[in-house]
Amino acid sequence: MLVSEFHYDLPPERIAQRPLADRAASRMLHLDLDRKNGELADCTFRDLPSLLRNDDLLVFNNTRVFPARLFGKRSGSHAQAVSQKNPAAKEFLQGQVEVLLTKELGNGEWEALVRPGRKIGIGERLFFGEAHDLEAEVIGRGEFGERRLRIQSRDGDFFAKLDRLGEVPLPPYIGRAVAPEDRERYQTVFAKDRGSAAAPTAGLHFTPQILAEIGERGIETAEITPACRAGNISARPTRARGREQAAH
Repeated sequence: MLVSEFHYDLPPERIAQRPLADRAASRMLHLDLDRKNGELADCTFRDLPSLLRNDDLLVFNNTRVFPARLFGKRSGSHAQAVSQKNPAAKEFLQGQVEVLLTKELGNGEWEALVRPGRKIGIGERLFFGEAHDLEAEVIGRGEFGERRLRIQSRDGDFFAKLDRLGEVPLPPYIGRAVAPEDRERYQTVFAKDRGSAAAPTAGLHFTPQILAEIGERGIETAEITPACRAGNISARPTRARGREQAAH
């Protein structure tokens, strides 16, 4: 089986740019595998509790998205000069840089994706905020083009600065600017532990009412906190109840 077999054309104008106010109103296609021929039915997400079986286990990604995208400037001290005779060279070398923090490594170090990646080498320094509230030094490169950053916060808590300066990364198919309400709308209602650099979109449709209905039916549940990296995905279980068998 090839990945290309799953390709289909989706016109850009058919991609919703804002989520529904009613999370559970999203459309859902149900494939009934219990029937011989497999029947398809158009449903809404609020129908999910009635479609689950008594022996199902529902696994929740409880990661809370944090404002992991930063926009700043580079010092240009380790960049190759454009031209000594070019008056715009200095401005170009100290141009804007975009950083997406993907994994906290400890001791102020982070794994991150940077743009423009080819221009930012080891030893380069990056500054975020008008007063350089956050300062990062590139100290390494990764297998998939990511950078290892050592970040320092001036006069304050790092995550407090990040909450003020950063943006919540929206899914790549969203072509609009980030809005203030996105910080909460792109969180699941069961989000707890900070650590995700991308919205767990599969869980955005759950509501407290749906969770209550699932509980009333006695459906078993578990929670995990995934640790996502640029090249792989691993999961760290945080709490589980019931069988160690998952069912979609």
